[in-house]
Amino acid sequence: MKKEFVVRSIDAAPDGAPYVLVSLSSIKDLKEGTQNPPSPFGSPKVMGFTNMNDMMKDLNKMISGMGGMGMQGGITQLKLEMHEYKDMGLAVGDKVFLELSKAETLGV
Repeated sequence: MKKEFVVRSIDAAPDGAPYVLVSLSSIKDLKEGTQNPPSPFGSPKVMGFTNMNDMMKDLNKMISGMGGMGMQGGITQLKLEMHEYKDMGLAVGDKVFLELSKAETLGV
């Protein structure tokens, strides 16, 4: 299977290790008009609370991304070692292809 993506962002490793995180968006998503990056908090919603327990439950849902809030899907991330990243010369906006294939197992 071969899929086409566009490089959305390139970020340093959060722990300072010698690798980068490359975020990809599919060409299909970009063509459908979802070019704007989703807000990390989803669409703005007003939450009503009747007591502290309800507030804490809803707050936990908001933080964990449940209930239609939180990060949206549609982004593929790759972890590349620094030498791989430098060899490829990737930049934001570049078109890339990912090819997945299943390993053949013979006579196990």
